[in-house]
This record gives sequence, C-alpha cells and structure tokens, in this order.
Amino acid sequence: MRDGTLLHLRSAGTSLVLDCTGPRLPRVLHWGEDLGELSEAELAALVRAETPQVASNTVDTVVPVSLLPEHSAGWLGTPGLTGHRAGADFSTSFAVTALEPGERSLEVTAEDVRAGLELRIELELTASGLVRQRATVTSLAEPTTAPFTLSGVLLTLPVPEQAAEILDMTGRHLRERTPQRHAFTIGSHLRENRRGRTGTDAVTVHVAGEPGFGFRRGEVWGLHVAWSGNQRSLAERTVGAVSLLGGGELLLAGEVTLDSDESYTTPWVYGSYGRHGLDELAGRFHGYLRGRERHPRTPRPVTLNVWEAVYFDHDLAKLKELADLAAEVGAERFVLDDGWFRGRRDDHAGLGDWYVDEDVWPSGLHPLAEHVRGLGLEFGLWVEPEMVNPNSDLARAHPEWIMATGDRLPPESRHQQVLDLGHPEAYDYLLERLGALVAEYRLTYLKWDHNRDLVEAGHSPTGRAGVHAQTTAVYRLLDELRARFPDLEIESCSSGGGRVDLGILERTDRVWTSDCIDALERQQIQRYTGLLLSPELLGSHVGAHRAHTTGRTHPLAFRAGTALFGHFGIEWDLTRASEKDRAALAEWIVLHKELRPLLHTGAVVRGDHPDPALWVHGVVAEDGSRAVYALVQMATSVVSPPGRVRLPGLDPEAAYRIAPLPPGDQTRGGSRGGPVWFDGGVTLSGRTLGTVGVRAPIQYPERLVLLEAVRVTD
Repeated sequence: MRDGTLLHLRSAGTSLVLDCTGPRLPRVLHWGEDLGELSEAELAALVRAETPQVASNTVDTVVPVSLLPEHSAGWLGTPGLTGHRAGADFSTSFAVTALEPGERSLEVTAEDVRAGLELRIELELTASGLVRQRATVTSLAEPTTAPFTLSGVLLTLPVPEQAAEILDMTGRHLRERTPQRHAFTIGSHLRENRRGRTGTDAVTVHVAGEPGFGFRRGEVWGLHVAWSGNQRSLAERTVGAVSLLGGGELLLAGEVTLDSDESYTTPWVYGSYGRHGLDELAGRFHGYLRGRERHPRTPRPVTLNVWEAVYFDHDLAKLKELADLAAEVGAERFVLDDGWFRGRRDDHAGLGDWYVDEDVWPSGLHPLAEHVRGLGLEFGLWVEPEMVNPNSDLARAHPEWIMATGDRLPPESRHQQVLDLGHPEAYDYLLERLGALVAEYRLTYLKWDHNRDLVEAGHSPTGRAGVHAQTTAVYRLLDELRARFPDLEIESCSSGGGRVDLGILERTDRVWTSDCIDALERQQIQRYTGLLLSPELLGSHVGAHRAHTTGRTHPLAFRAGTALFGHFGIEWDLTRASEKDRAALAEWIVLHKELRPLLHTGAVVRGDHPDPALWVHGVVAEDGSRAVYALVQMATSVVSPPGRVRLPGLDPEAAYRIAPLPPGDQTRGGSRGGPVWFDGGVTLSGRTLGTVGVRAPIQYPERLVLLEAVRVTD
C-alpha cells in the first residue's frame, strides 16, 4: 500500500491529472489542455471540485471510474476486465499495492486476493503529449486452482461533456479510412473488429470532440489501439454524466486462459488531445512516431513497384526495361511484386512455396537484381508469408499448418488459407525462407502483404481460437528478421491499407496506404490515414493515366501532386508511357526529392474550407521557414470563381512570399491562368494568410495546384 497521491503529468501542451488516493485504481481527473503549474492545494481542490453528489436510486457512495473501470466499485458501464475462474470471480476488486510515479509516467500494481489476480498498469505521457497505457494481468492462484479465463481488458480515458460528437473511420478494400460522424449520445458506440488483422474498415482513431470540430478548430480527444489483430474501441456516455473512450484487444472465446503465474499483456492504447482540432491531435501521433529510435531517418527512396505494370507476367527483358526507365526518371528503389515464386502464374497457386520459380527464372533473380543494382537502384521483393494456397507444395506437405477449427477449413478468400504461425515448425520454415531470400539477393526491402481476413481462425488440431497467438507470432517474426538484417526495410501491405496501426508500425517502415491509387480516391484515403501516420510512412504512388481499380482518367499533374505528399513511388508501366509523360514524371520526382526534407519532417496542416469541392492541405517546416500547399478541386463548385482559401500553420508574425510551385502550377487557363496574384506571387504575413487567405484559382474537377510559401527575411 502507499500514501494518498495526486499526480500532474505535463507535456507539449497536454495535462493529465491522476487521483491515486485510496486503495482503488487511479482515476483521471483531467485529460486535455495544459493546466500550468498546480500546487498540492490546487490539486486537492480539483479533486473536491470534481467529486459529484450521489444521485437518487444509485449506490450510496460516489462511483470512482478508474483507468480500468470495475463493477465492484459501482460502475455499471462496460467493465474494464472481464473473465472468470470456472464461473466464479467474474467481477474484480483490485487494491493498489505499489505506485511508482515518474516525471511523465506512472506504474501501478494492484491485487485482487479473492480472484487470485495481479494487475499492473503502465501509463506514460510522451514527449509529444500522447497518453499511452497498457496492462498486464497475472494469475496468482495456486496451481491446483482452475485457470482464469480472460475475456477482455479495456483501458479507458475520460472526456468532458463538451465532447458531444464522434468521428471514426470505416471503409473497405480500395476505399479505406472513410470518415463517419454522429452525435455522442448516451450509450455505447462500440466498434469491434474480428477480421484477425487491423481491417480495411478499422476505426483507426476514435475521436470525440466539440460539435462541428474540424482540422483547425474545436477541442478533440482521440483513442487508438496499437494492435494488428482483433480489437475493440468504444465511446461510452452514461446517464451519470460520465463519458469515456476505451480500447483493447478483442479476445475470442477461450483464447487466453491464465494458469498459475501466467500473464497476459494488452496492446498499448494511445490517447491524443487537440485544443485546436484534428491537426493538433494528429501532430501528437506524428511527433511520437518521428521520435522513435527506429523511425526512418534517411531520405525515403522513390520506389517503382511493378505490380500494375506486369502483374504475373514476369519477363526478364521487360523488367530490365522497366528498371532502365525507372532509373531514367529518378527512381531509387525497384520492387519485384507477386509472381516470382514456384507455380505462381496467377493467384490460385503457389503461396507458401517461397523458392524462386526455376521455369521462369532459370538463373534465379540474380540477373534482374544485378541489373537493378547496376543502375544504382535498391532491389526489393514482394512476399505474403502468412498466407498459403491450398494448391501449393507447402499445403500438400503440411495441411496441419493451416489455421482451422476442428475438422473443417474456413472459407477460402482470394484462393487462400492462413498459415498458422502458432505451429513452431511453420514459424521456423518462414523465418528460414525469408532470411535466405534476403541474404541471397541482398534485399533492402520487403513488401509484406496480407491479403485476407482471418475467418474462423483456429489452431489445429485443437481447434482453439488462434488470432492472438497468430498476431504475436507475426510480431516475433518481424522482430527476428529485423534483428538479423538491421538495414532491411519492411512495408506493411494488407490488401492495401488493411493493417495500419501503431503495433505493426513498431516493426515496419511504411504502410501501403491502399491498393487503390486513383488520385481522387487517394486524396481522402491519405487525408484520414494522416490522422495517425506522418507522410513519410504513407506509400503513395503515381499510377497509369487510367486507374486500374476505378477506370477513372486523371492528368499526370493530379496523380503526381497527390503522391507528392507521402512516400513517393511509381506503379505504372513506364514502357507504355510517352516520352513526354516520362519527362514530366521526372520533373515531379525532382520536386519531391527537393521537398523531402520538408514533407517528411514538417507539420501536416489541413484547412477547414467551407466548400466541400475544394480541399486545402500542406506541410509547414518545423522552423516555419517554408511551406507547401495543395489546393485540390475534388468536384465542381457551386460558385465560380472560387472564394478565398486560408493557408494554415504559418508563423503569424512572419512575412511570406506565396506563389504557384512548378510543375504543379497549371490551372484551367494554363500556366498563365489563375487569379491576379498568381502572376509574380504576393507577400503577406502568416496571420493574414491564415485568417484572410488568398483567392483560389479556377480549376477543372479532379485537379490540383501547388503553392509555396517562403518566409521573407529582413
């Protein structure tokens, strides 16, 4: 036990006040705007001010709502820990036994003697102002006692009454991160994911905020579960005036049982606060990611991936020509996609047989790899280690390695089943094969795909639910490969953007944001993926004139201008592109390389423009010296010419020269078109540009114009 303690953690404009008095788990008194220095007397007064009266027809004492809410305290909302020991101990009552505060952290140990459980909660306020927490549950019962069947652990953070509107994401293959909003009413808004991966319909960030909040306005609070398997995220409001956000792993029935001295640790659950809208909330995630030890530090190589250029038709001469043209336009990495391994002439066969197909590649991949490296490009390879085609040598040799429940197989998806990495032999096979490929071909990059949901994912032969074990095994596999090959970069690709979370990003270097590279669709996909991830982590490629997934046609400037604001790449058969188009693409790559230091370190900003047909977004340098903006005409506007657009994020006290940025300076009237100020630019203060703005140009729909703002020195 310990004496009563009130803790005030502060970082980057965020305050977290914790009431650790009494025997029960800590309660959050305030999470939000920085409160400044508070004395012990002020903290005690805050406790008093925050204590509600007891309402009629409720329990006779104030109900404390802790980081892990408990029914035993009188909480009748969603409990923080659910489970049982042979039907008993279904409701926990933890008493704190140790409290270890740090400068911006807290570790709490508590015990429920009756249930035979220990709980340890780790909480941290990061340098960027994120709150993150995780819990470990350990069974302390005697070995002769029944195991504790753990159903779930939910960690929560409260939000105030002002947070009356909810934003989260949904989506599908080719249209990930679709925003949806609704009122934060009494009850539970629960998002459960049972796909066995993060999911193309993932909530991503569960946001509660002031009604009408936007990217630059309104207080917002958001929660993210850093886990790549099944997960839960909820926003809950009670008639007792309690509102909270919570999240954790979704455990399938019987998936985690704890025998004596066995433990379960939750994923990290992150909370982000924005005093002035979603950009501030997103900026905390970006700051955290960029502060990690293994965050990519070198310039992100311009990447050519050959999937939409050749699909399964692997021809050495064609691929060499693609590499030549990639080098010509300025690419720095060449990635050979699906179709290089045994029996892989289409997507019906071969997955799992991770040996180079001798019929297609009689000399292995060496002729291509050597040619690519001879051009000064890195060489990368596509793999999908977690999946297996039933029509493969591996599946025929080891049917017991396929995830299954009982004596039946799950429905196939994309002609695939899932390889059960809970089998040590299956895990060892993948580790050996992947390691051998990386070593033999001196790979610097793996595009790691994961193309199906885990339906009825059981561990054979027991049939026990296996998603948790599969997810942790994938993490171990990635960690082991990175340890063996420290210079290897890995992309998280999962039917495009189906595995985008901070759990997988601890082990990978970027995500493939979507299989859809239609620039119009990508504007929204990248906009809302950016609530969590910074631009250098978002794979964003220039596709062909006609998008392969939607059939839309867009000019090169729109496609390249959209890809500019991510980890730039090419997904286009350059042998079919005209010389003029290749020259224009080379110009965009030159621009991207020149802007990389800004785009991949600066603050992402998005304007709250009233016309839904016109979007504004950009990146502002850390020191405020420079910014690049895109004015994106998503559709036709009701008005013409457009009105003013505000350019957010600049230093209000500095003067900036604002002008169109070639080659993204083409408007409906050509390079000489546009409003009056386009001719020669204009100099205004950051405050004026952010509050008054400048006149937007007339554009055709599905076009964009780039603007550059440069601080004027005295």
